[in-house]
Amino acid sequence: MKKSNNKIWGGRFSSSTDQLMEEFNSSIQFDKILYIEDIEGSIAHSEMLSKQKIISKNELELIVSGLKQIELEISNSEFNFSLELEDIHMNIENRLIEIIGEAGKKLHTARSRNDQVATDIKLWLRKRIDQIELNLKSLQRTLIEKSEIYYDLLMPGYTHLQVGQPVTFGHHLLAYVEMLGRDRDRLGDCRKRLNELPLGSAALAGTSYPIDRHFVAQKLNFSKPTENSMDAVSDRDFAIEFMSVSSLIAIHLSRLAEELVIWSSDSFNFVKLSESYTTGSSIMPQKRNPDAAELIRAKPGRIFGNLLNLMTVLKGLPMTYGKDMQEDKQPIFDTAKTIDSCILNMEGMVKSLEPIPDKMMEALQKGFPTATDLADYLVTELKIPFRDAHHLTGQVVMLAEKKESNLENLTIEEIKTIIPNAEITILDILKIESSVSKRTSYGGTAPVNVLQAVKKAKERFLKD
Repeated sequence: MKKSNNKIWGGRFSSSTDQLMEEFNSSIQFDKILYIEDIEGSIAHSEMLSKQKIISKNELELIVSGLKQIELEISNSEFNFSLELEDIHMNIENRLIEIIGEAGKKLHTARSRNDQVATDIKLWLRKRIDQIELNLKSLQRTLIEKSEIYYDLLMPGYTHLQVGQPVTFGHHLLAYVEMLGRDRDRLGDCRKRLNELPLGSAALAGTSYPIDRHFVAQKLNFSKPTENSMDAVSDRDFAIEFMSVSSLIAIHLSRLAEELVIWSSDSFNFVKLSESYTTGSSIMPQKRNPDAAELIRAKPGRIFGNLLNLMTVLKGLPMTYGKDMQEDKQPIFDTAKTIDSCILNMEGMVKSLEPIPDKMMEALQKGFPTATDLADYLVTELKIPFRDAHHLTGQVVMLAEKKESNLENLTIEEIKTIIPNAEITILDILKIESSVSKRTSYGGTAPVNVLQAVKKAKERFLKD
């Protein structure tokens, strides 16, 4: 099916675009969310054109007035988006010409959709990065607050999902505070690198108009204009970097989500999740499923896929712009929305969860978690080489297993059958509370350390 050719760019075309191609080529279905950024960029560009006397002050006033009217129309759902006009840029420009006439045709002077779209995406993504970073900070605050409350709550620390050593719940939660801190740093680095203005690079080679790119950069709060016009219109490194950082955030959230799934299961029962973040079963009335945590655990696959999507689009493109790059927007938009939703739901779960101390202690009694303390004691107090101490401790564990006992309940007489020169003080070493309190090395789990770490975390991560 053929249609008449009335495209803005249609001057050199003598026939119309096929209907299927028009639908295939259009991006307005998803890039219309860039309307605020497109208008922001256009206002700054028109102000520069007026400053440089490329357009008149009267034309500037008409353009700015028309753009603000269009923004209001779109925000009030009164704007008629046209598939035929392809994208948000041409939809806005066409409407501007309808509103203000000939002056509207001058807005696109000294720019191309190539540098325009790169600018719009950077403006949009910069806002999303700021919001995501703020939400990560809020999640850190929640984790730090929980850590302070439960700084001395004992629970098993695991390796290979086997009980390893006793730790505190506060110390465990602070581990995620550190991960999210690195994520925030990476977001900051990404934002810094993307904060260079492409606008003014035009299609690929710059422009012969006497424009002032530094003026526009300042107006739009970019650190500076991009240095190379060809790189500026072809660069999507910033998008890949954002999705890479988002992938790491998703991994960290997924790890915590997995622990919440495990901890809230009937087999562990370490924490109780709020009903606000759990759902029921359609057939089993007793069930309360950790669906929010499970969804967060699953979302990394979606974000990884978006990253691979865009890397695949870009990996073989010659300089500079190709229509392939239209495929950048949906992965970017989806990643930002998905990771933000994961962060917000995780914060809600953490804020409302309730630990179950008795179950944590019960689990600690099963895994001989003070065995390492015993081995260390043999080395430091009895001067036994560590490898021999390791072997002797293993025999003590076997004895406790045989007696169906934990290490704390062994008598000194029983221990002496394996370690003849053991002294009565060895029994204190086998107590879980003693084990935790002695882990005072820098970064260790001792409650006194956790309180210090909480104070330091507030200073490092929560200051404005």
